[in-house]
Amino acid sequence: MERELDALGRVIEDTVRPAAGRVDATGEFPRASIDALAEAGLLGLTVGESAGGGGGGLADAAQVVRALAGACGSTAMVVLMHYAATVVLDQYGPEGVRKAIAAGEHLTTLAFSEEGSRSQFWAPLSTAVAVGTQVRLDARKSWVTAAGEANSYVWSSRPLSADGPMTLWLVPADAAGLSAPGRFDGLGLRGNRSAPLTADGVEVKRDSMLGDDGAGLDIAMAVVLPWFLVLNAAFSVGLMEAVTDETGNHLTATRFEHLGQTLAESPLTRADHARMRIATDQAAALLADTITAVTNSREDAMLRVLEVKAAAGEAAAAVTDLGLKVCGGAAFRKELGIERSFRDARAARVMAPTTDALLDFVGRAINGLPLL
Repeated sequence: MERELDALGRVIEDTVRPAAGRVDATGEFPRASIDALAEAGLLGLTVGESAGGGGGGLADAAQVVRALAGACGSTAMVVLMHYAATVVLDQYGPEGVRKAIAAGEHLTTLAFSEEGSRSQFWAPLSTAVAVGTQVRLDARKSWVTAAGEANSYVWSSRPLSADGPMTLWLVPADAAGLSAPGRFDGLGLRGNRSAPLTADGVEVKRDSMLGDDGAGLDIAMAVVLPWFLVLNAAFSVGLMEAVTDETGNHLTATRFEHLGQTLAESPLTRADHARMRIATDQAAALLADTITAVTNSREDAMLRVLEVKAAAGEAAAAVTDLGLKVCGGAAFRKELGIERSFRDARAARVMAPTTDALLDFVGRAINGLPLL
């Protein structure tokens, strides 16, 4: 695992960062970056050592996503979703897929959000019906990161026959009846290829079920959600760190020639930059505490998990907004990368569970009410 993490900086500087502007401008999927991360063993970082993976945990995955987010938000989001799906497959998936992920030969992702229930992933409308020895899946998934680029999808549906709101499946990307996704053209994360997918009579084997029939929501809440929310927070922190650092570079390198001073010597400008640093450090501290709480199964772990994405996402929106203000017209151009981070940071608010949904969850948790 140390070898993989040591390689992260090299992959970012050699491949991810140089491609980030082009990925954002064209909306192309960052295939070269994903391939370089796979070759370095970073896609298999969190797979168990018994399958040939790095055996890394949540803290290691957060380190990768945080570093990537500071260079290319689209690449970071693809890897984030890959890790969130991999944690399910590493516990419930077939050995062949686990070994393929460990070898860097398999990219996976989550396919939860649907038309009709939208960001309320806990209420799937898609169906699973037994057809002989197979299972037929029909669905209209609304947002799937790396759609058409991943090798598989961790897929949610209504149960096959059991009680419960959800069942999870491993759906191969080349399954017959799975629609080709449309092109993603969004405000930010423009290369993450987040697009709708339609399943029209997709048939999978019964042993493609991940966990028990009807137990999908329990798996989603206990296994997927902590990783997804913590990694989203790591993403936001990585964006904030990059923008705060870039702002500092700009302030110390840019001068008011008629005053004979740099922008950093202006008290008002310094105060806003200080606000950016404080907000970034606060979010990073909450992220670190959340990872500790989860790792140690602390009593308040779930509360921290519910808090961290909302807190870091809102902080990232504020910090990137301040970056635009502090750096002025220069930040509106592409060179600094601040406007790209400003756009990428907005995704946290609308990715399920949305910030509003998480605030409701936190309010329920602290008042002793059920989450759902």
